[in-house]
Amino acid sequence: MFRTPLFVATALAASTLLTACETKPATSSEKAGSATTEAIAADSAGTPVTSGTAATATDEANATPAPDPTSIPAGRMAGAAAITARPQVPILCYHQIRDWTARDSKNAKDYIVPVQAFKNQMKMLADSGYHTVLPDQVYAYLTTGAKLPSKPIMLTFDDTDLDQFTVARPTLDKLGFKAVYFIMTVSLGRPHYMSKAQVKQLSDEGNVIGSHTWDHHNVKKYQGQDWVTQIEKPTKTLEEITGKKINYFAYPFGLWNQQAIPELKKRGFVGAFILAEKRDPIDPLFTIRRIIASGYWSPRTLHNSIVQSF
Repeated sequence: MFRTPLFVATALAASTLLTACETKPATSSEKAGSATTEAIAADSAGTPVTSGTAATATDEANATPAPDPTSIPAGRMAGAAAITARPQVPILCYHQIRDWTARDSKNAKDYIVPVQAFKNQMKMLADSGYHTVLPDQVYAYLTTGAKLPSKPIMLTFDDTDLDQFTVARPTLDKLGFKAVYFIMTVSLGRPHYMSKAQVKQLSDEGNVIGSHTWDHHNVKKYQGQDWVTQIEKPTKTLEEITGKKINYFAYPFGLWNQQAIPELKKRGFVGAFILAEKRDPIDPLFTIRRIIASGYWSPRTLHNSIVQSF
């Protein structure tokens, strides 16, 4: 059985991840490029178009309630080509939400979003009329064409960092936003990481908890018992914590291979998330794209990146 010592796992989460994940850095043209009227309003006057808390009842009512993904009959589900042809839902990936320190490398700062920068990014989303959606809604949309709210966006957080609970959660609550938290179970209860009680609270408050392995080991290197150690056992732990079925998985570093998909399906997952690379044309539900929101990005650059990436 594969086992990595806890101190190695902690190092993986705190430092290796920062250099191994891939993201699309902000280009000079993005930083200086023109933004939409909504993005400009968010950056300057700050006049909300529609925010998470001010979303109209009509818009929300027109969205299709998300069914349990396992309850959708196979005969109603679209094929891979139809799923791939649907416009992608923008999905953002965050890691650490904290202010930079002198020890943070230039590359690491792509994955560490300063507190005020994060609040500004969330305000831009709200002011620009984005509505947060959760994985079951995206799954129903992709497989059956279910209607989503106007300007849907999904917010995801990887690796169990405590600041996701202490900083991101209250920020999102003020805007009426919900999110997905992909939990790495080796770090639960350790310094600077969330506790089991905090993970349960996030779930109880309407956020979604997803699986992100035991200790962030690269899925492409799994053999034999690794599937139990890294996927099966951690997912059962999360189900025990939340009291809910865990249906979604995020690949560490965004790295995946064809061998992983049947292993995930065998363990009851209905969808999995990569980063910015191309989706698999055969199994698009197990290669749903996200982009990492860079710590360098202004609200305007984030808006431009969302438009250009999805």
